[in-house]
Amino acid sequence: MFAIIETGGKQYKVNEGDIIFIEKLDVAEGETVTFDRVMAVSANDGLKIGTPVVEGAKVTANVLKNGKGKKIYVLKYKPKKNEKKKMGHRQPYTKVQIATIEA
Repeated sequence: MFAIIETGGKQYKVNEGDIIFIEKLDVAEGETVTFDRVMAVSANDGLKIGTPVVEGAKVTANVLKNGKGKKIYVLKYKPKKNEKKKMGHRQPYTKVQIATIEA
């Protein structure tokens, strides 16, 4: 059984027990979060696809960690102007483990 959920402007295909990294949520570690924007659910009786979401379907997950990703560097450069700028960025994330999928 799997589901396709939407959170943070992105879609994720999840199974029960999966650990995924999603965009940062305002939830503390150890709490549970419910995703009700379920685009599709595959169950024993077949695949249910929503228009745009499946009615009554929800996915619950446990928050394992809030953190920051690996640092990436962004360089800005303008030729012939002696102008260079180096900036770093660390994207915040929330690490969750999928607990249940309800169709």
